[in-house]
Amino acid sequence: MKKRLKINGIIMGLAALAIVFFPRFFLKAYSGGIREEILEVAGFALILLGQIIRVSARGYKADNSLDSRALIQGGPYQVVRNPMYLGIFLIGLGVVLAVFKWWAILVFAVVFIIRYILLIHQEEKKLNLMFPQVYLEYCRKVPRILPALPSLVRLDISEYLPIRLAWFKKEIGSIITLLALVFIVESWEDIAQAGVWVYFGRSIWIFIVLILFVIFVILLSRWTAKQNNYGAN
Repeated sequence: MKKRLKINGIIMGLAALAIVFFPRFFLKAYSGGIREEILEVAGFALILLGQIIRVSARGYKADNSLDSRALIQGGPYQVVRNPMYLGIFLIGLGVVLAVFKWWAILVFAVVFIIRYILLIHQEEKKLNLMFPQVYLEYCRKVPRILPALPSLVRLDISEYLPIRLAWFKKEIGSIITLLALVFIVESWEDIAQAGVWVYFGRSIWIFIVLILFVIFVILLSRWTAKQNNYGAN
């Protein structure tokens, strides 16, 4: 875990240095067009969706893994085998859409594949040794990282995306920090070019997405609590 965090820290540090020293090369220039606004809103929406998936996966695993003695197959792990990495991918893609130029998507995709696909293969080998027969059957039923649409339609959302507010409380600091940084970087040149009031008028949809995110998390937590109550009875 420490090695993984160190590598991720190096990658994020390099990205930050690139932005600081070469902002014009990497960051989007202000255009004031509807296309730019749509990409920014879509970026924030993907960041928030990725956070929900990541928190759900991490929290569900912590509550049900029995200190890594059990193979998790419920919750978000019943639609993809690596929901935390799916969440990270959506967060990264959202950041790129919100603040970077379009070609940065290709750079992000390459970095993600190099960083996480190899890591996933290493973890799969470990799980195959720990749970040989069970894990092979699990792999046959559940895709690696991209969910199949039929499974999303067939299952209730509270089944594959459980949320507890306690899980979010543990992650709220990092979530707010990321959103604040993206918002600052995304708005810096926009405000410089168009002014504060014009920018906030254009960015009303971002605030609406944030409000919908809070409502969605609260609803998911209530649905999860109801499911747990039904299961207990």
